[in-house]
Amino acid sequence: MKRNGSRGCVTRKTRFGSRERDWLKGDTQRGCVCLYGGTVDPQPPAAGPQASSTPQTDLQLVLCSTSTTVEELCAQRDGQGLYVQLHGDLVRRLDPCERPLQMLYDYLAALGYAEPVRVQQAAANSDLSCLIRFYSERPVNADQQERTLLKGVFSVRKGKSQLHKWAERQVILCGTCLIVASVKDSLTGKMHILPLVGGKVEEVKRRQHCLMFSSAGSQAQTYFVNFDTLADYQRWHRQASKVVSQTVSLVDLSCYSLEVVPEYLFYCQDITHLNLRHNFMSLQGPGGLLNLPRFSQLKSLNLSHNRLGVFPECVCEILTLTELNLSCNSLHTVPVEIGNLQSLQTLSLDGNHLSSLPEDLDGLSQLNSLGLSFNNFSHIPAVLERLSAVDKLAMAGNRVESLELCTLARMSHLKNIDLRLNRLHWVKSESLEAVSQVTQLDLRDNCLDSLDLSSVCNLETLHCQRNQLGTLTLSGFTLRMLHASSNRLTTVNIYPVPNQLTYMDLSQNLLEYLPDWVCDCRKIEMLDVTHNLLSELPSRLLNSLSLRKLLAGNNCLQRVPDLLDHIPLEALDLQHNKLAELPDTLFYKALNLKYLNVSANALERIPPSSPSEESLSTLQELYLTSNNLNENCGALLVGHQNLRVLHIAYNQLLSFPASKLSKLELLEELNLSGNKLKAIPSTVSSCKRLHTLIAHSNHITVFPEILNLPEIKLVDLSCNELTEIQLPDSLPSTLQELDLTGNNSLMLEHKTLNLFSHIATLKLDQKSTTTAGDSQGASTPWNHGYSEMSGQRNKLCVSVLAVDRFGDGVEACYGIFDGDRNEEVPRLLQCTMGDVLCEELQHSSIDSVYMCNTFLTSHRKLGMAGQKLGASALLCYIHHEPSDPGGYFSLTVANVGTCQAVLCRDGRPVPLSKVYSLENCTEEMERVKLSKAIITEDNKVSGVTCCSRLLGCSYLSPWVLPKPWVHTEPLCTQDEFLILGNRALFERVSYQEAVCTVQAVRDPRAAAKKLCSLAQSYGCKDNIEAAVVSLHISEDSCTCEPPISSTEPRGPPPVAVPVTVTPGPTDPVPLSSSSGIVSEFNSETSASEVGSEAGSTASDEHPSSGPASRPERRCSLHPATTLCGIMVPGSVGAGTHPGLFQRQPSCATFSSNHSDNGLDSDDEAPLEGVISNGSKLEVEVDIHCCAFQLRSGAPESPKDLDLEKRGSDYPNGKMRRQNSVVVSATNGCLLAVCGREIADLKKSPSTSSLFGKKLSNGSVVAPEDSHNLIEVALEAPKKKSGYFTAPAQQDPEDQLIVPPSLEQEVREQLRGQSPLVSGPPLPSIPPSFRDPVWDHPHPPAFASNLVPGPGPVPILQHEVYDTAL
Repeated sequence: MKRNGSRGCVTRKTRFGSRERDWLKGDTQRGCVCLYGGTVDPQPPAAGPQASSTPQTDLQLVLCSTSTTVEELCAQRDGQGLYVQLHGDLVRRLDPCERPLQMLYDYLAALGYAEPVRVQQAAANSDLSCLIRFYSERPVNADQQERTLLKGVFSVRKGKSQLHKWAERQVILCGTCLIVASVKDSLTGKMHILPLVGGKVEEVKRRQHCLMFSSAGSQAQTYFVNFDTLADYQRWHRQASKVVSQTVSLVDLSCYSLEVVPEYLFYCQDITHLNLRHNFMSLQGPGGLLNLPRFSQLKSLNLSHNRLGVFPECVCEILTLTELNLSCNSLHTVPVEIGNLQSLQTLSLDGNHLSSLPEDLDGLSQLNSLGLSFNNFSHIPAVLERLSAVDKLAMAGNRVESLELCTLARMSHLKNIDLRLNRLHWVKSESLEAVSQVTQLDLRDNCLDSLDLSSVCNLETLHCQRNQLGTLTLSGFTLRMLHASSNRLTTVNIYPVPNQLTYMDLSQNLLEYLPDWVCDCRKIEMLDVTHNLLSELPSRLLNSLSLRKLLAGNNCLQRVPDLLDHIPLEALDLQHNKLAELPDTLFYKALNLKYLNVSANALERIPPSSPSEESLSTLQELYLTSNNLNENCGALLVGHQNLRVLHIAYNQLLSFPASKLSKLELLEELNLSGNKLKAIPSTVSSCKRLHTLIAHSNHITVFPEILNLPEIKLVDLSCNELTEIQLPDSLPSTLQELDLTGNNSLMLEHKTLNLFSHIATLKLDQKSTTTAGDSQGASTPWNHGYSEMSGQRNKLCVSVLAVDRFGDGVEACYGIFDGDRNEEVPRLLQCTMGDVLCEELQHSSIDSVYMCNTFLTSHRKLGMAGQKLGASALLCYIHHEPSDPGGYFSLTVANVGTCQAVLCRDGRPVPLSKVYSLENCTEEMERVKLSKAIITEDNKVSGVTCCSRLLGCSYLSPWVLPKPWVHTEPLCTQDEFLILGNRALFERVSYQEAVCTVQAVRDPRAAAKKLCSLAQSYGCKDNIEAAVVSLHISEDSCTCEPPISSTEPRGPPPVAVPVTVTPGPTDPVPLSSSSGIVSEFNSETSASEVGSEAGSTASDEHPSSGPASRPERRCSLHPATTLCGIMVPGSVGAGTHPGLFQRQPSCATFSSNHSDNGLDSDDEAPLEGVISNGSKLEVEVDIHCCAFQLRSGAPESPKDLDLEKRGSDYPNGKMRRQNSVVVSATNGCLLAVCGREIADLKKSPSTSSLFGKKLSNGSVVAPEDSHNLIEVALEAPKKKSGYFTAPAQQDPEDQLIVPPSLEQEVREQLRGQSPLVSGPPLPSIPPSFRDPVWDHPHPPAFASNLVPGPGPVPILQHEVYDTAL
């Protein structure tokens, strides 16, 4: 594999050899630092034809210890200094006393690495440079230089008059001005300054590459500059256009890794706003902070995130400042000189270590906004009593434990106070003194159990969410907005009646009734009382003349009061109550009602839309899911002719009146799932705006007439009884997804499949001719199903990993990944994380170790792929305990973010994961606060994410970490199933409801679909993902035996050799199927690479062979030791291959017009259950992580022997690529892999690549013509928009030409690895477990030189010398 930025030949200085390995042995305080930007010695002549005779800037490995300082490293190399870059972002010069290797080890430890040896190995891996990278000299960023400073010698003419002559002059564009020197190539003479803000820059058409620069104002000056090249012309034009378009004299130099500002910037004396955020500004130097007072008109200065350490007193000399930002600089004190800034109006000191303010601050007479959030204050500073102009105080995230209201009374100027995320335990008033000036108070996320703010008489807005409030008392004189959700409130006392109140949120409390004053509020427009204990709604409330939105779901309501008169109500949510009926007058009294959700009740009928035939209903969204409605309700829906969304899933509908459906002409989304429908009325064709039809889990036998609809996008008819499909001559181009899985009697003709060829996502079952006794998957004590829904988003940003046969065949792996608004990261994790887990299992048998390292390695690989965004991830691994291979199963769960796993045990939910969001995890909130992160008002770290642990998001380190929560739960016979879901699912569906839902359905796929449909009907608009794993754990489920030699360590997984079956014209290949296994076909993909090597996610280190390795296991039910369940029935022996690791992602695409043998796909008969569309064929495999197993034994037939001999005729034992399809009917999955070279198999843990369009189920990533999944991602660092623009790193694992000095050592290692070590003979497979595919009468047509004969067969060696750790 050739990775981005690698070279085919590198010297020993840049590689791990014996010298480097010896250095690391025995002392974990030793290591090596990868240095970039240094000069590499010329290659030796013997290194190969690629050797270069000229030095080049590249990677160097520097051996050192944790005590080695920068000064010592520079002395060894005669260097000037070292630089460090974190997350591909800013580059900082290291201090001479800093220790690079210790910094590296500390960084890895903060990520989550615990074992010193693993830390040492990870630090030596150059792939880590995507997260932390060291440079021997400052890297040059041309784009950054262009935006900071442009200069050159060009022909210049002053003024518009032709009398002026052209002359060569030095020209500089810096900041807001154009600077022209009076003499050529010198800045010693007079400098002509042309302010550009508000001016003009225009193209001069009479001269080539010429621009006219003009200043603003009546006395405007003009300069003509003639550039030498088009590139210079475009560069100057682009930068100057930005300057002249500004309305203020602003210079933005943020995020440039600057230590000083350009000296030319001081010529721009008109600068009023200077932004130096996210740099490393120093005090000294010609452009240091000490020179900033030279800006005579500067009003706004931003020095946040500069690692200053001390308050720069020089800024106190800039007397014109009105705004100063020094946030996140590790400041401990504020100097008294701050009082000199008499004009200062805004001062931001957030994210520091301040605990007090100087008394001289009272000199800032014009200061009106003070930011002290995320510091160490234990009380509100007393100096604020003398700052008479301050009306806004931000003190979130400090250590304030008590608040005296009398203190606020003395600060008569304060109006807006932010005290969220403190440690407030009580707020009290020792006197009757009124606090009249405070209008906005934020007390969110504290520890208050009661709150009495009746003395704050002019309070307008109060935030007190996520406390422990039992009582709340407020003054209602001016109250407008009240946010008090997520408490323990049983009552709320407000006096007098808040007649100005418009918004009130009392959700997730313990209210059993609503106070009387609520009904008396004259202006209330929105009331949220969801998730309480309300048994009734006051009639006066529902009949309010101001209420427009009422949310009262998840209560105990048994009836809704009658409506007495017309009301302005627009949205009503009554889901999850105990309603048996709705008021008959609801729809013709609430004529403005546009949204109604009464899902999860006991409704047997719905009220009519009007008392007469003429209806004035404006209802647009109606959710009736999970009630007891029958087909009679269809007639009552006719009056809602404006209806756009109708969810009536999981009721008792036997049919839907055809004449009534035709009246709903504006309908856009229809969900009829989970009923007893046998057909969709043909009148659905009248709904011309319908774009989504979901009708899974019914008894539908006839495909509905929906393919003539012009806007149809999604059709889900899974889990029905379809037998055939009658199609029109053409399909609408808008159709993007069609799900037909779970229709066991459906037979599709080849013509039908061709007609579906343009659909982005086509989900079909793979047909199987095997019986239950013949199916090998029947022996697994679990099976699964999953479902994904995009909701109202245009893209699906979730994906699922599902492997029923993982590891040795009696293990399983499941995972879900939620990228929030990013779709690439979940797909990368889906295709790689199972592989990484397989690799980590070879290094450790400790659950917390291998799971944690799996997440950390995946995190690193996301960085290598250029991904800057992150994702929540959940991984579940079912296995035997290594100490008891024949005992019960255990379930190890690891997660970051908000994805969750719930186990059903004896009918009760058992949560197994931990939600890593700031709102739900107190300890994580404290950790993030201690690391001085800025948490915005929506509880997001730096305004990006509410999660404190994610895969990816490395630029938010150390606030957001990839270290997962790991928990192992022993499984028992009482465990029924496992539910995996993302945040959107469990926000709407409780654990108990999810368990009851799955218990009622049982079939995993139908259960997963029901969970997603319920979440959508309950109001979820985001992507939803659910996976259900049905468990059949019993004492006789497995009889695994311990290995023959318990002391023999478990080696890497062996590589299975698939038997290739080329069917004849009349011999279709039977393919097995199981619940949750679907195929997706994409006709627009044309990619020939299958099993590409760059999709590798295996660790760069060789598997450990120490005593901690996991023992190999055998089981009488599962005799073959396979990595992911792909095995060859009929084999009688097994051989181990110590260096190969393979995987099977979710989809493989085959293109016959790229095959080597020249055959066309039309030469072969179509495979049953497989779509062959011309030269393209794509099958989605539900196993996303597979490995082949190399088996020794006698060939099955003489033709096998012949093929084996022919296979050995190829050079180096390589096998030519064949135009045939490998089909393995194992565990209900279809595994299809093209033949490929054995050397490629050995170089990569990937045996197939993901190609195709972005499918809506998250299983296939974007197509690329010549790159596979990871290769495409690795190109990202080269792009300006990628992860970072620094030079791409070299990979020590890439192709390496062996230097002469190492040839002998290489030969010895290769000689020691060449014989194939044969393992103990496997027990023969009983006839009941044989698959008919493998007993096919036709001999294999695939060259089988990979299948060893009876004797030992030497393993083909790597073509590169792998010297990594």
